[in-house]
Amino acid sequence: MKTKRALILPIAVVLATLQLSAKDYNASMFGAKSNGTTLNTNSIQKGIDYISENGGGRLVFYVGRYLTGTIYLKSNVTIHLEEGAILVGSVNPFDYEMNYNWTAMIFALDQQNIGITGKGVIDGQGFLVANNLVDMIHKGVVKDPLKYDRPSEIRRPQNIYFRGCRNIVIRDIILKDPGSWNQQYDQCRNLVIDNITVDSKSYWNNDGVDIVDCDSVWVTNSYFDAADDGICLKSHDPNFLCRNVYIYNNTVRTSANGIKFGTMGRGGFRDIRIVNNLVFDTYRSAITFAAVDGGIVENIVVDSLRSINTGNVIFLRIGERSGNKKGRINGVTISNVYAEVPLTKPDAGYNYEGPVEDLPRNISPSSIAGMPDALIENITLKNIEIKYPGGGNPNYAKVGLDELDKVPELGPNYPEFSMFKELPAWGFYIRHAKGITFDNVKLTCEDKDYRTAVVLDDVHGAYFTGLQVTEPGSRKSPVYSYKSTGVVIK
Repeated sequence: MKTKRALILPIAVVLATLQLSAKDYNASMFGAKSNGTTLNTNSIQKGIDYISENGGGRLVFYVGRYLTGTIYLKSNVTIHLEEGAILVGSVNPFDYEMNYNWTAMIFALDQQNIGITGKGVIDGQGFLVANNLVDMIHKGVVKDPLKYDRPSEIRRPQNIYFRGCRNIVIRDIILKDPGSWNQQYDQCRNLVIDNITVDSKSYWNNDGVDIVDCDSVWVTNSYFDAADDGICLKSHDPNFLCRNVYIYNNTVRTSANGIKFGTMGRGGFRDIRIVNNLVFDTYRSAITFAAVDGGIVENIVVDSLRSINTGNVIFLRIGERSGNKKGRINGVTISNVYAEVPLTKPDAGYNYEGPVEDLPRNISPSSIAGMPDALIENITLKNIEIKYPGGGNPNYAKVGLDELDKVPELGPNYPEFSMFKELPAWGFYIRHAKGITFDNVKLTCEDKDYRTAVVLDDVHGAYFTGLQVTEPGSRKSPVYSYKSTGVVIK
């Protein structure tokens, strides 16, 4: 009950605040043209400034295409896009500005009581912008190293970048085709993202949504189709945490990870609830929680997750990308999960697939992988059912149960489920961990696999109750323990 009240009250405050300033202003009053060719940056900015200076309200866009470069949303203003209204990003990279080392179409910096609502569309035209930027780099007009043959993600415009803002509502809109990440909320508080549709797969680094060092966030009832991570939490500042985040009733498809935090985790993540979500056709993990930059991961709950045609289901990782500074993971409960892992590439055929350099390899198990001097602690897996294809090929650089010391630590490496290459488990690989509970976990292998279902390496205090392992023709013990203590199987 305490958790529900903590979630509901701030939403009411945000909505009430915005409703107090609901006077409408037609964007055409300020000279905005809906012909798709007139650059409306100045007109739209005049409208936002006027409304903010005169008590607040909504800047309303009706049917048409409104071309714009960078605009700045101001306090007490909501951009409202009626159905059929499209806010279209300019394809000229010089029509965009950079702040806090990011480029965006819509900025909001240290504002409050703001929003973007309605059934209209924000179309960044990111593929065209990015390719025009490539052309300028080749001509020497813009300097960029073109790492991986693409312009730096900070130069390509995001659709939305909000920093240091309070009381934000993003509701009902369609967000598509950014040049970089789609929408980033950085050090914001009281953020509601509800019932939006994200089509974010036109270019590299097209995340669905990035929540960075924010407090009190709701991402609910939304659909994300992304080339990169779908719902992604980050912590860029060691003095901040991503905390009090509620991710509920969303559907996610990506060529990377479904719901992830820890791509950058300098401060960390605390008090996160991830409830009733679906991840499908996703190349990497359905859920990934990483502490590789010195930050923390604490008090995380995942409940009611379905993962269909997803390359990996669960990946928890401690690393040390920032010198010898290791992160901490303590207190993660994952329950009521149904998942199906395919034999084939789950994102095959999409414009931007997951990297083929990771192939060929056997299907990776779910992994909980700490470091020798930084154990992952207090992880509970309850009511989990995962179906694997099995049929592992022992000729793919096999690491046997008598060779576990050969599995590299890879502390400085980027955290991904496939980072260890071949592992000796087909269901779960758990290494450098303490206080692991499996309660009613069911693992099914469609074809016989040379590997063991569950492998424990340097695990202390592991409790298995009601573990069910199904593998055709197998006589192996379902759990193998190495350098571990306090392993109890009931």
